Amino acid sequence: MSNLKMKEAALIYLDRSGALQKFIDDCKYYNDSKQSYAVYRFNILINPSDVVELYAELGNHILHHPLKAAQVFQSVCFIAVKTLSLIGQLQTETQINIVLKLTHLPSLPSYCLDLCEFPLDYTSQRFYIMQGIVIAITTVTKYTQGARFLCSDEACPFSKGFQYVRVHVPGATESATIRNDFLCNLCSSSLQEDRKFRVLGDKQVVEIIATEALHAFQGYSKNQPFRFQSLTIFLRDELVNKMNIGNEYKIIGIPTCVKTSQTAVCIEANSITLCNLKVPSGISDNFRCLLSLTSSSRWKFTAILANIFASHIVPPGTYNLLKLCLLMSLVQTSDRNKESEDCLDILIITSDTLLVDRLLNFSINLFPHGIRHPVSTEIFPTLSRNKYGTGAVSIQAGSALLAKDGICFIGDLSSHKKDKLEQLQSVLESRSITVYIPGKKFGDDIDQQMTFPVQCSFWSFVDMDSSSRRNTQKNNTLIGQMDCSLIPANLVETFGLLINCNESSPCHPHFPTVQHTLKKAIDPEGLFYFASKQFTTEDFEKLLAFAKNLDVEFSLEAERMIHGYYLASRRIRTDFIYGSKLSASALKYLVSLSEAHARLNLRNKVLKEDVLIAALLFETSLTLKYGATVFCVAPNAVFPFELYNEEYLQQRDLYLTQCQKQLQQFIATYGPGTAVFTNDE
Repeated sequence: MSNLKMKEAALIYLDRSGALQKFIDDCKYYNDSKQSYAVYRFNILINPSDVVELYAELGNHILHHPLKAAQVFQSVCFIAVKTLSLIGQLQTETQINIVLKLTHLPSLPSYCLDLCEFPLDYTSQRFYIMQGIVIAITTVTKYTQGARFLCSDEACPFSKGFQYVRVHVPGATESATIRNDFLCNLCSSSLQEDRKFRVLGDKQVVEIIATEALHAFQGYSKNQPFRFQSLTIFLRDELVNKMNIGNEYKIIGIPTCVKTSQTAVCIEANSITLCNLKVPSGISDNFRCLLSLTSSSRWKFTAILANIFASHIVPPGTYNLLKLCLLMSLVQTSDRNKESEDCLDILIITSDTLLVDRLLNFSINLFPHGIRHPVSTEIFPTLSRNKYGTGAVSIQAGSALLAKDGICFIGDLSSHKKDKLEQLQSVLESRSITVYIPGKKFGDDIDQQMTFPVQCSFWSFVDMDSSSRRNTQKNNTLIGQMDCSLIPANLVETFGLLINCNESSPCHPHFPTVQHTLKKAIDPEGLFYFASKQFTTEDFEKLLAFAKNLDVEFSLEAERMIHGYYLASRRIRTDFIYGSKLSASALKYLVSLSEAHARLNLRNKVLKEDVLIAALLFETSLTLKYGATVFCVAPNAVFPFELYNEEYLQQRDLYLTQCQKQLQQFIATYGPGTAVFTNDE
């Protein structure tokens, strides 16, 4: 009686939810094909909350006994097919394969499978929900979705028809569906598969790790040793290729044990949902007050941000140019649907690698997807054999793909081998990486290739005082040009910003840094500056998370200025033999820099003041690469004065206003429409 009530409830739910009409439409597709199938597969979308309200026992079956629940819906659907004559070719109930697709699970702890907790509750074959980041995927292979078996004794009634149909169920291996030791229930003769009725589906294996495990890739573990382990997810049919490396997903699935050389816990995915990071609704009160106090200027707010940023790593007022560039690069990383050219790659030339390393490492920890590349691993994807024997090739993420919508800090550039640097250059130019899969090596007949977009910004530095650099130093550099002979010139060009971070310069006096280092050695947790107490790391995290998700657009005058500067700069940096030194991506970097400064100012519109900062930073970088030109920019143009108080901020505003006039004059002289341009230009 209880089973009959569940079938009635299942039919009522199918009718109310609209799933019955979809089922009828799917049946029409099968019926119109006029082809006889061994298995007719149907997906039914289930909202557990609605089912529980309708009939609690059926809801309990769906949540805790999904295989039995599928049989209830299978019986209802078979009766519907026969009653309404939906599929003329259908003969037996076993030919119907019902897959229940859940919309969600109850928000209760017992339904969560936390990858950080041990032991995992995988003994009960029911639905759980888990969350993780994809670190590896395999190529797509085939599996047996269903098969027809016939009795080998021709005199047996079951030597014909569709009495013996086996279908894949969650957690089952290939041998559970296809074997040669099945026996006929009627005469005990062996069963033989009718191969022409075998139904194949697509299968893919994915590995995920808990979000918290990313701390292992950030050079940061709060001094607590820990280990993490990936969890294997099986995707089948319509779920194949729905998960991408580096993305975070919520997965509803059924745990199962797969026995290879060791017993491993895997998840048969039922549904997957892409996780979106929560965007703060605003910024902290202290930053809101600071923004209000500096509203009269387009430049003061970001100047103060750079001045006080990472004050427990370096004292306020030091490395301001570098800190501003880091902040701008951080706000250009976003989980919105962005183009890869939004990225801001930074290469730093420095003599103090320890301090710069600490500063960059602190910065990447402000974002969930900030990755510090471990020296022992690969930056880009690598290949390995799939350990579950599916015949597929496993593609391991590498640091760059794992840092999707974030920062990949690859350390000292000179520590990487030549082939890796060439690969990095190619990725920086194309913003994608192609993985070649040799068929012979992995037991396939044909070679394959897969291309992945690289959606992260790269940070790196070069040690000025390295012995190899001193031995290869050039003497014929141009005015303002930096000797980067240790790194291939083409690779240097692919980085959007080249920054000279020399602590012995007037911008970086020794004494405050030495004093700060000594204080931190005595009291590592101490806050020595008022800024550190007033503007905490959490305040900066909230500010950056809010700023990076702002949608910005260019004002007309800002658009004209950025195009004018680009064309003028391209014109004066053109060599009659080698052509222009500015690459086609230069304009994209200028646009990205301008957008970043506007976002850091928490504005939705890019103004000409933002373009000025972008032009000064970009021109400083060009000068370090190629030497100075007509538009001569001082190395400390963005921060000409030490920011002690309001008076110095005002002096900086006056200086930048003068720089803006010089930029406009430069555009008027060498920009589009001037005499130095030909008609074609």
